[in-house]
Amino acid sequence: MNRIMRELLNTAIYLLCVLGAVWLVITFVGQRTEVEGASMENTLHNGDNLIVDKLSYRFHDPERFDIIVFPFQFQDNTYYIKRIIGLPGETVEIRDGKVYINGSDEPLDDSFVPEVPTGNYGPYKVPENSYFMLGDNREYSRDSRFWKNTFVSFDEIVGKAVVRYYPSIKLLN
Repeated sequence: MNRIMRELLNTAIYLLCVLGAVWLVITFVGQRTEVEGASMENTLHNGDNLIVDKLSYRFHDPERFDIIVFPFQFQDNTYYIKRIIGLPGETVEIRDGKVYINGSDEPLDDSFVPEVPTGNYGPYKVPENSYFMLGDNREYSRDSRFWKNTFVSFDEIVGKAVVRYYPSIKLLN
């Protein structure tokens, strides 16, 4: 009987260690998330499953074109996935659908956008510690152009989308 109790105790300790390790990874290192909607097409599609790196921004700042996950401003437990376009201190303007940074004559390379975008927006002065976000599917994306709180602060970023693992494996960025 004593041997059975030791084995049960060892098994319980093992399971607690495994659950603790999983909790640590999900909380501090990475997490799985699923894409809902078409705002990031053709890069990401509805139903794609992603791994989000929650550690990298502890060591370096987000960069232009990173795809990040952050909480939706108006609904708890809902997250958005968008691409960083404007960095802290920059001015972002959209003219005839093309994105210009700090009054440049050359638009950003947005070859990942599936259609020719339209519209004029801005200029938007990105505050320190904040980012201007756009979806890749610009004509069908509710992003910084339309939000009441136009920018995503660094503190709101959950992490960087790094790998799509379903339906097929694809490194992002």
